[in-house]
Amino acid sequence: MTDTTINDAEVAKFTAMAEQWWDPKGKFKPLHKFNPVRLSYIRESLLSHFGRDGSAMRPFEGLSILDVGCGGGLLCEPLTRLGATVTGIDAAERNIAIARVHAQQSGLAIDYQATTSEALAAAGRRFDVVLNMEVVEHVDNVPLYMKSCAVLVAPGGLMLTATINRTLRARALAVFAAERVLRWLPVGTHDWNKFLTPEEIKALVTRNGLTVTAESGVVFHPLADEWRLSPDMGINYMVLAARPAA
Repeated sequence: MTDTTINDAEVAKFTAMAEQWWDPKGKFKPLHKFNPVRLSYIRESLLSHFGRDGSAMRPFEGLSILDVGCGGGLLCEPLTRLGATVTGIDAAERNIAIARVHAQQSGLAIDYQATTSEALAAAGRRFDVVLNMEVVEHVDNVPLYMKSCAVLVAPGGLMLTATINRTLRARALAVFAAERVLRWLPVGTHDWNKFLTPEEIKALVTRNGLTVTAESGVVFHPLADEWRLSPDMGINYMVLAARPAA
């Protein structure tokens, strides 16, 4: 077992596209389309779990959130606006540089670091919420990665994992169609063999002391041109898990 989860090829891939993180019509256009549904799911999950008032301007005041593989900060910024103290980490230094500049331009204080989940875990850091969004399919040593993410969850805290299912349907739509037909993503963005099933994710989560509390699929509705939550977890899905309170 190696002591790092970094896949150098994956880091280089996203570093090459870093300048386009905040361009809604650029190479990250699919992620901009996907962002509202995942942000809504995060928001509702946190409101429910921590008993916060959804009508408040800053309902997450006092909560610490870690976004692992934060990229340019597409989740970090809105969660900071909702009152959370946000830390964003990414293995690609260029992504962190872009995120820092954009946060500064937006007048937001976000702790961005070019580091890894295992490094923060080794340093003893803990957070109320750990976001593990569309990252697990890009790392090496998945068991070590999931263990480090779980360790970072404080007692009574949450971890949200979002990824792509290893099904033939996902291979056809999330890889072949998205990359080669619709051109939503650059060719080579995803490797179907690195996808994990919900059962595999849940096994890794529970092995590391967390309890799965909810799960949901996410599907694209072409007529509405938007992503929505769905019971169908055959392609994109999210798993919510909690660490028991001390």
